[in-house]
Amino acid sequence: MKLFSSVNDVPDINAIVKEALHLKQFPYAYKNLGENKTVALVFLNPSLRTRMSTQKAALNLGMNVMVLNLDKEGWALELQDNVIMNGNTVEHIREAAAVMGQYADIIGVRSFPGLKNRDEDYSEMIFNKFVQFCGVPVVSLESATRHPLQSLADLVTIEELKTRTRPKVVLTWAPHVKALPQAVPNSFAEWMCRADVDFTITHPTGYELCTDFTKGATITHNQDEALADADFIYVKNWSAYEPYGKIFPPDENWMLTNDRLKITNKAKVMHCLPVRRDLELSSEILDGENSIVVHEAANRVWAAQAVLKRMLEGIG
Repeated sequence: MKLFSSVNDVPDINAIVKEALHLKQFPYAYKNLGENKTVALVFLNPSLRTRMSTQKAALNLGMNVMVLNLDKEGWALELQDNVIMNGNTVEHIREAAAVMGQYADIIGVRSFPGLKNRDEDYSEMIFNKFVQFCGVPVVSLESATRHPLQSLADLVTIEELKTRTRPKVVLTWAPHVKALPQAVPNSFAEWMCRADVDFTITHPTGYELCTDFTKGATITHNQDEALADADFIYVKNWSAYEPYGKIFPPDENWMLTNDRLKITNKAKVMHCLPVRRDLELSSEILDGENSIVVHEAANRVWAAQAVLKRMLEGIG
């Protein structure tokens, strides 16, 4: 594996899920695989779970790890070609990415969208330029449109905890105080549409996701209809795809509570975290027996380790 940016980079999602669960049982079984290999984790935006889980995954495989908070510790990057760099940018991404590729065997990149220009964000310019110029395998630590390591961990969690062969999985929009990217819901939808689950998306009118990510999903604006008999509920806020990056007056009725769970099949509640308590998701759920958000976050290690293992095997 030379690239991990979406579900499309995984030929068999069932196989990689099984591999992640195998690594959870035997975390150090492949420790020699990463000996004398280095992964560089490059962050242009904040991170907690992605940073720590990917570091731990790499260490479990015997790798050296370098972390660069490029937004705070690096030079201001120029992304455009054929420009005279007489402004605020100091280093071109062509040289920056190429140099990083000299220091690392694998590079992970996190870069959020600006939520102002949809075409620019959805072109994945920053991530794709790292892929183009670094010369080594690249893993997405969340991009403008997707968060594949999170989605793989989500699928691992569902496979691990499901009680029915084909569980009903619901992605539900939640209130928030600011515009958030579509990366997590896009990615979750994309993976669920490929998985063997009964998948439904529910959100208020105006929060439709790009249809490129939702083909095969049932979509409804009626949250109660969506939640009925659900086995897993994935709670997440996102801003509008059209008009891009916009949010509408909040509807607190969409926040999930224990009362709303009564119509489900004792649904397990998921969230990628961080979560704003009693805004996105009620404290009674987060602190209750239905919440599996910490278990889900713990599985981030095994998802990352499965991906890094495959990349290391490709390097040889």
